[in-house]
Amino acid sequence: MREGINRMSTSAKKLQSARYHVFQHGSGLLGRAASSGFTLVEIMIVVVVVGILAAIAMGSYSKSVQRSNRGAAKTALLDLAAREEKYFSLNNAYSSTITDLYGASTTLTFPLSIPLNSGSTRYTIAAPTIAAATTTTTTTTPATFQFTAVPANGQVGDACGSFSINSVGQQTVTGTASGCW
Repeated sequence: MREGINRMSTSAKKLQSARYHVFQHGSGLLGRAASSGFTLVEIMIVVVVVGILAAIAMGSYSKSVQRSNRGAAKTALLDLAAREEKYFSLNNAYSSTITDLYGASTTLTFPLSIPLNSGSTRYTIAAPTIAAATTTTTTTTPATFQFTAVPANGQVGDACGSFSINSVGQQTVTGTASGCW
């Protein structure tokens, strides 16, 4: 029995010695010595992974900003169309004058820069194309208007193109992408 205790004692000493060796001298991943810093390869891997994630995030962010700018342009066009219809209901004609649509105290001028009150224009909206009502002996053509939001600056590369709305509510797009507007 004493011999068994001695063997256990010897095994415990070897285990303790092995633990001491690992903690003192290190045996990190892949058998390399433990160190207090990172290797150049580890740092490069982290930089590559962060770069890939940043590229994906920037693409998503850019598309989100473009979608937001399209929304602002569409909202502005729909607001202008509603103002034209209101003006028409009171005056029996459409107007291409911004003060007729927004009031005499407005500081807005055509072409409008969208988003409004922003330092960076993403869409421009020119004064509307107005056609007055005409009557001949056989036909009457009603008055019409059309507004178009044209991409500018950072929005120019957007595949969704420009967006137009007219007096009968038709909405047209010049871009090649679908489901944008």
